[in-house]
Amino acid sequence: MTRTKLLMNGRLLPQLEVALSAEYDLCPLWQQSSPDDFLKVQGHEFSGLVSSAKTGVSTALIKSLPALKVISIFGVGYDAVDVTTAHQRGIQIGYTPEVLNDCVADTAMGLLIDVARQFSASDRYLRAGQWLKAPFPLTTRVSGKRLGIVGIGRIGQTIARRASGFDMEIRYHNRRQNPNLPYAYEPSLASLAEWCDFLMVASSGGPETQHLISSDILKKLGPNSFLINISRGSVIDEQALIEALEQGVIAGAGLDVYADEPNVPERLRRLDNAVLLPHLASATRETRQAMADLVFDNLTSYFKTGRVKVAVPTAN
Repeated sequence: MTRTKLLMNGRLLPQLEVALSAEYDLCPLWQQSSPDDFLKVQGHEFSGLVSSAKTGVSTALIKSLPALKVISIFGVGYDAVDVTTAHQRGIQIGYTPEVLNDCVADTAMGLLIDVARQFSASDRYLRAGQWLKAPFPLTTRVSGKRLGIVGIGRIGQTIARRASGFDMEIRYHNRRQNPNLPYAYEPSLASLAEWCDFLMVASSGGPETQHLISSDILKKLGPNSFLINISRGSVIDEQALIEALEQGVIAGAGLDVYADEPNVPERLRRLDNAVLLPHLASATRETRQAMADLVFDNLTSYFKTGRVKVAVPTAN
């Protein structure tokens, strides 16, 4: 029996690649000596495409696959996918939200606590033998402080529930107010930044949020407050953030994402008031397996029912 041809754009988890190979006629695009020439000849044979949120799916790739019916993305972000072109052609796009909420929220709170209490910095202090000379300087309390959340979607709400365990007062800013939430809504990002002790960025990426956290917002945040980002590096003006950290415009930052990953600016890496993680918010064995399972299930659902299990929303 002829198996469905599935194009793979970029590497995925090894166990997912094995599972896909067992079910589909899987073709890794990067293994072709000339991907463009390959697609010109055989692009019409693929009805399915699988990729990661980081690698994405370009307009050119979609156009080179005239028979494409479904895209399955490994990840919750889809700003690197040309969703508009895909939806205009009736192509369904599956992705993997929900299953990574807990681990991303755990990472967000870990960054918040670390940058305020300076656990990573104090670890370096001890290892360097500095404790023998003097106690580590006093740090900032977390419990009972004010947390502002930028983007109150699935992950933002999970972070808020974590923060409530630390008796934090929570407000949020979103494109629109959610009347079902128990948290106060700030109508502007500037007012949220002025109010909070910690500004948590949990918004989506893409052109609409490019450099949403600007130098002006960092000034509103102020010298006693902290910035945490577990969303996308593009949401923050990275140069403005580096300058704000160097000049004491804000107290510190906890970052899991960057503008040009994995290239993190040396000026940022030198700063001791920044806690830097290598984009690992969802990087646990349990969560990555759940994401892989949903990538597979989205494809299975489409080819059995004509609908992916969890679809990227269409534009309003």
